[in-house]
Amino acid sequence: MVKSICVFCGSNAGVLPAYKEQALEVATQLVQHNITLVYGGGNVGIMGLIADAVLEQKGKVVGVIPQFLMQKEVGHKELTELIIVQTMHERKQTMAQLADAFIALPGGIGTLEELFEVYTWAQLGLHTKPIAVLNSAGYYNQLLAFLDHAVEQKFLSLANRQMILTDADVQILFTKIDNYNPPDTEKWLDYALT
Repeated sequence: MVKSICVFCGSNAGVLPAYKEQALEVATQLVQHNITLVYGGGNVGIMGLIADAVLEQKGKVVGVIPQFLMQKEVGHKELTELIIVQTMHERKQTMAQLADAFIALPGGIGTLEELFEVYTWAQLGLHTKPIAVLNSAGYYNQLLAFLDHAVEQKFLSLANRQMILTDADVQILFTKIDNYNPPDTEKWLDYALT
């Protein structure tokens, strides 16, 4: 059972209203399912929006942020719990340990880096947690097409490509996470190394 989800998302709000609207839908789904939000601890952009929305609905939010970002005053100070770490590496590791699943919302380079790190860890069999991408307003269309291209070019196995759950609908994405069956990671790892 998923009791906590780590959400990777932007420190900016983006251009389209759909990005904010779907972040609020994710917040509602988290609270309705009694799932704790784990995220990067910021109070700006989509990060701050989703944290505030969960808190307003009496949900739980755990933020993980490095000290240098707290000093720049972007740390959210009203969370259920705020964990201050020393490095970005420690931040990602802590978030991954606290989470039972991962969802990437629209975001920039940091969001992509976080997503691909947990994706790599899954491919290597280091965890079997669901990894999901919320494709708000087609934001991730080109990224998902690139992964398909990587399969075609034999740099990514089809099995590993299928590790990424994706949908443009928040409720459907949560259903996919609920119904996720962990892969046979040893088999996938053997394929990845051939």
